[in-house]
Amino acid sequence: MSAPLLLWLILLRWASGGGFLRGGRTWQHCTDLRPLDILSEAVPAGGLARGMRVFQAQGLRGFQLSASRPRALGFPASRLFIHCDRFPEEFSVVVTLRVLGIPVKRNEYIFTLMAEGSPSVLVGLRYAPDKLHFLFWSQERTGGWQTRVTFPNVSLADNQWHTLVLAVSGQSFSLTVDCSTPKDVVVETPFPASLSVRRASFYLGNRRRRKGVFTGLLRQLVLLPGADATSRICTTMNIKVATLSVPTVLLDVPMKPASNEVLEYPYETDTKVTLGSHPRCTKQEKAQFWFNASRRGLYLCNGSAWVSMLEVKHRLDYVEEYQNLVTNSETMGIEVFTIPKVGLFAATANRISPPGSAVYKWTDGKFVPYQNIPTYQAQSWKYFTIGKKIFLAVANFEQNERGQEFSVIYKWSRRKAKFITYQRITTHSARDWEAFVIEGEAFLAVVNHREGNNHNIDSVIYRWNPRTGLFETNQTIPTSGAYDWEFFTIGPYSFLAVANTFNGTSTKIYSHIYVWLSGSFQLFQSILTFGAADWEVFRIGDRVFLAVANSHSYDSGMPVPSNFYAINSSIYELNITAQMFVKFQDLPTYSALDWEFFSVGDDSFLVVANSFDGFTFSVNSIIYRWQGYEGFVAAHHLPTVGCRDWEAFHTTEGSYLLYSSAKEPLSKVLKLKTT
Repeated sequence: MSAPLLLWLILLRWASGGGFLRGGRTWQHCTDLRPLDILSEAVPAGGLARGMRVFQAQGLRGFQLSASRPRALGFPASRLFIHCDRFPEEFSVVVTLRVLGIPVKRNEYIFTLMAEGSPSVLVGLRYAPDKLHFLFWSQERTGGWQTRVTFPNVSLADNQWHTLVLAVSGQSFSLTVDCSTPKDVVVETPFPASLSVRRASFYLGNRRRRKGVFTGLLRQLVLLPGADATSRICTTMNIKVATLSVPTVLLDVPMKPASNEVLEYPYETDTKVTLGSHPRCTKQEKAQFWFNASRRGLYLCNGSAWVSMLEVKHRLDYVEEYQNLVTNSETMGIEVFTIPKVGLFAATANRISPPGSAVYKWTDGKFVPYQNIPTYQAQSWKYFTIGKKIFLAVANFEQNERGQEFSVIYKWSRRKAKFITYQRITTHSARDWEAFVIEGEAFLAVVNHREGNNHNIDSVIYRWNPRTGLFETNQTIPTSGAYDWEFFTIGPYSFLAVANTFNGTSTKIYSHIYVWLSGSFQLFQSILTFGAADWEVFRIGDRVFLAVANSHSYDSGMPVPSNFYAINSSIYELNITAQMFVKFQDLPTYSALDWEFFSVGDDSFLVVANSFDGFTFSVNSIIYRWQGYEGFVAAHHLPTVGCRDWEAFHTTEGSYLLYSSAKEPLSKVLKLKTT
């Protein structure tokens, strides 16, 4: 055979995919060496896979994965390896993620490749606290075995976005985090040159089981065959979020070009703007704009919802002053409640005694005085019922004229149509009561703030004894200058959160969440707070949030800050998979003392009680509107003086907010305009 003919046959065999012989094995490209976007492959066109939700954090979107349906987050490997059924021998994996804090002994899978019917991981990436593990299966010995390549001192659990590049070649493994110095590891067992992926599937964030599901946010997961992707990734200014390939649904709103760039003609001509009332936003309208003339806002359709691009910041016209409610003295707390067949009431916890505190009744569209009740620097009221019995408990902060320190439970007398004394309970500078029912039994919890100068004392949970008709001590819980209890339920579980404020030397202390197990409350989670004054639990759809009001930052052992009172308050969201609350959003506040959640129509709001900015008590309190991806956004600024508490309520005439002032004997009712 002539040399030219032989060369032609060799080239023909190469072109037809026959490949060359290499060490006794047939070698060929299973891919075209382009980036293989594993994350995008798992996302159905025009939607999300079951078990996927989109969240935005620090301006970037990512997927949160559910543990309930791990198999729904998988797809056959044949969709990526279209030319043959072998994994590349040399490759890089690029991951952009945001890791939440995870328990010390917990491992979470970023992705796995697993064969059908086998529990073994062919290829996988797993994160543990301060470690990253790369797993692969070698089949060159009978039965095969799994090799784990560990990269120590990899700290990702800081709620920040990070981009990882894992490069694999034979026995060499290299990890680059945020384009820093690579960590190189050489192991005895090389990555297999011929790893079969026949009847195998990729799984996002899991290993086909609920245990070990990734609880953070995943933005990018790309396999790049035949190359180290570091040089392609580390060319951007924002190295933590460098992009090789990101699913369309996670793409950010198009940015303006740099000064040296020019928009190309197709980009300009494809832009469409819709006017008029709220139009639909579906896949067909994706990338179109809508101008809302009434709000003077410009919105972009992302395929499912309108995302705000530009909106004029002006004073929203849905809140108006409705009533100035003159109180007996400065008001530390308010409680709005309805007594069936009697009416709507508001109880104010007033500082000075006499005259003490008061109950007001809603009459002809206004609150009017109804009953005065002797109290001693009252801090708060709690309305609750047990069967047909109606109660109102006051938290007294100071001793009475006889030197006795009691908080008092009052009972509604139907015959007298007023509240009468029912039970006195010894308390210590009580700040708050919380009433709740667990498994049919009634409980009442008091927050004891301090005893003398000692802030580290027990707060007490009382259980209702139906035989005696009294509350009796059931459990004590250590607290530190506590201000507030908040009870809530999630499914079959009951929780009680305490806002710890001061331990005698610092306000930078942990507040705690307890869960009811085996007949008592046990510690569930601790969250660092700064003079916490209030917890507020609320739900939006099927999501559960917990907001803390941080009042001030003080530590006797630390340098004095420029402002004790200008401090972030935080919103946490329950992560079911991680079984903990994780920080969702920080909001700037000024000695915040209370949060109140309320809804008007389909809109959800949070209003904060800002009390002092370090210079004056005349501080704006702010209503925040829920904006989906953006979280809570300031929507309205309300002038308040020493604002201490907010209550939302509804009547047949409309929706209202009532706020109390701890600095003047005047509370205010605001009406929410719904037109």
